[in-house]
Amino acid sequence: MKISEPVSGLRDYSADSRILYTSGLAAVLGSLSALAAWALLEMIALFTNLFYFQRWSFVSRDPWQAERHWWLVLMPILGGVLVGLIARYLSPKVRGHGMPEAVETIVFNDGKVQPRVAVLKPIATAVAIGSGGPFGAEGPVIMTGGAVGSIVGQLLPVSGSERTVLMVAGAAAGIAATFNCPMSATLLAVELLLFEWKPRALVPVAIACVVAGTVRRLLLGPHSLLQMAPTGAPVYHSAMLGALALGIVAAFVATGLSKAVYFFERLFESLPIHWMWWPAIGGLGIGLGGWVFPKALGVGYSVMQQMISGDVEWKLLGGILIVKSLMWAFSLGSNTAGSILAPLLVIGGALGGALGHLMPVMTTGAWVLVGMTSVLSAAIGAPLTSAMLALELTHNGGLMLPVLLSCIAAYAVSVLVMPRSMLTEGLSRRGLHLSREFGVDPLETILVSKAMHTSVFALPENATRRDAADWLSKMEQRGGEAWSHWQRIFPLVDNEGRITGTVTRSQLVAAARKDDLSVPLARDANRDPKTISPMTTLRSCAMSMAESKLTSYPVVSADGKLLGIMTISDLLKGRSEEAHREGDRERILRLRWPFSSSHGPAVGSAGNERREGLPSDEFEENE
Repeated sequence: MKISEPVSGLRDYSADSRILYTSGLAAVLGSLSALAAWALLEMIALFTNLFYFQRWSFVSRDPWQAERHWWLVLMPILGGVLVGLIARYLSPKVRGHGMPEAVETIVFNDGKVQPRVAVLKPIATAVAIGSGGPFGAEGPVIMTGGAVGSIVGQLLPVSGSERTVLMVAGAAAGIAATFNCPMSATLLAVELLLFEWKPRALVPVAIACVVAGTVRRLLLGPHSLLQMAPTGAPVYHSAMLGALALGIVAAFVATGLSKAVYFFERLFESLPIHWMWWPAIGGLGIGLGGWVFPKALGVGYSVMQQMISGDVEWKLLGGILIVKSLMWAFSLGSNTAGSILAPLLVIGGALGGALGHLMPVMTTGAWVLVGMTSVLSAAIGAPLTSAMLALELTHNGGLMLPVLLSCIAAYAVSVLVMPRSMLTEGLSRRGLHLSREFGVDPLETILVSKAMHTSVFALPENATRRDAADWLSKMEQRGGEAWSHWQRIFPLVDNEGRITGTVTRSQLVAAARKDDLSVPLARDANRDPKTISPMTTLRSCAMSMAESKLTSYPVVSADGKLLGIMTISDLLKGRSEEAHREGDRERILRLRWPFSSSHGPAVGSAGNERREGLPSDEFEENE
C-alpha cells in the first residue's frame, strides 16, 4: 500500500530539475529568434527597396520617401498577390497577424507548428510590409520564433508543457529582439501567451528574452527604438488626470479599431472569390490610401519618432487617425501577413498627440507616448507589457506614472466594453473559447483533510462473506434509500485502525451471494489499495483520480491508519467554496457611532450570516 502524496510532498512550486534543461534550450532559442528578427527586418528593407526604389539594397527606407508615381499604387496590390500565392500553394498559416495564431497553437494545438511556417511567415510578411503594408514585423516574428521553438520541442523528447514553453520562449525572444525590449517581451509572454505563472515557464522565457536582447545589441546596436529626451520635471496631478482621461478615450478607440478589423474580415468572407485574392484587394486599399497620405505606408517607426520629437502637426495626426487606421483595418481584414503592434502604437501616438493639445503641458512627446501605450493596452489587454514598453522604447522612466495610469485605465474600460480583445475575437469566431483570466485554483488551497468524509462504514480485517451477506440483507430491507448512499468502497482495518484492504460495493454484493459464506472477505478484497494522504491538495487528488480512473480513495495517515474516504463528489466542495467567495456579499465590520441603537451582529447583504468553513458537516448530516 502506497500513500499517493506524503506531507513532505507539499511545496510552493512544482518545478524540478527539468527547468535547467528547458532554460538551456531557451537560451539557444533566444539567439535564433534574434537572428530571425534581424533577418526579417533586413528582408523588409530589401523588399521596400525593390518595390519602391527599384534597387537591390538593404538600407532601411520608408515607402513614402520614394518619388510619387501613379504606378506606386499598384505595388501593394502586387505584394498582396504574392502573399496570396504563398498562402495558397505553400502554407495558409502565413495569413493573419501572428499573435492569435500563436495563441491558438499554444492553447489548442499543444505547441505544434509546421516547420515550413518558420520560413514562409517572415517571407510573406516582408513582402506585405515591403510593398507598403501598414503593418509591423512583431507578430510574424512571434510566429517565426514560436515555430522555431516548436520545432526544437518536436525534435527532442519533451512533454507537451515543455514544448509549449519552448514555443513561447522563441516567440517572446522575437519580440525582445525586434523592439529591444526584453522585459516587455517577458511580460507579454505572461499576459498573452503562457496562460500560467510557474517557474518552469517564466524562467526559460525570461532567459530567452535576455539572450535575444543581448544578440540584438550585437546585430542592430544598443540604442532604443525611439529617441526621447529624459523627463526630469515632476508630473503634476493635473497631468495624471489627463492621463486618466486619455486612457478612457483610448479604450473606445481600440474598441472601434477591433470592430473595424473584423467588420472588414466579414466583408471579405462574403466575397464570391477565392481567399487567395483577398490580400490583393486589401493591397488596393493600401495603394489608394498611400496615394492620399503617403506616410501611412510601411511600418511607421519613423513616423513614431517624428511625433515623439514634437512634430505633431494636424495634417500628420489626421492622416494617421483616419487614413492609416482605415488602410490598416481594411488590409488586415483581408487576412494578409502583418502585425498589429506597430500600427496600434502609431495610431495611439497620433491620438495622444491630438488630445495632448487639450492636456496640461508635459515633456515633448509625452502625450504621444502615453497615447501609444494606452491604445495598445486596451487593444491586446496587456497593461503591464504596454507600460513597460514605454520605458524600453524610449529609455525614459520619468513618465512611468502617467503611462501606467493611462494603460490601466484603458485596460479597465476595455474589459468592460469589449467581450473579446483584438487577439481573441478571431478565435471566438472559429468556435474556440479562451479566457484571459487566470488565478490560483481553489482546489489547490484546500486539503483532503478538510473535504473528506469522516463518518465511514469500515469492516474488520477478519470479516467473512457472511458479514457481507448480513450487510446485503440490511441494504435490501432499507430499499432505494440505502443504495443511494455516497459510500462505494469499504475499507478493511485491523485492531489498531490500520487499513489492510478495500472492497467495492459490487465486490461485497458478489461475495454475499456466493455459496461458502465462511470464506474471509479479504480474499475478495484489493489488498494493495490506492490511498491518499490527508495533507494532499484537492487538485492533486483530482489529478490522481483522473490518472487512475478511480472515484474514491481511502484517506490514511502516515502510519497507515484510516482517517476517512475521499470521493470525486467531494472535489466539488472546493469549487463550491470558491463560488461562495465570489458571489456572497457580506459586511464584516459595522461602524458603531455614539448613541447608536444598533448593537446587533454584522450580517450578510441577504440578511443571513454566512457559515464559515466547508460544507462537509452538512453533507454528512444529509446522508
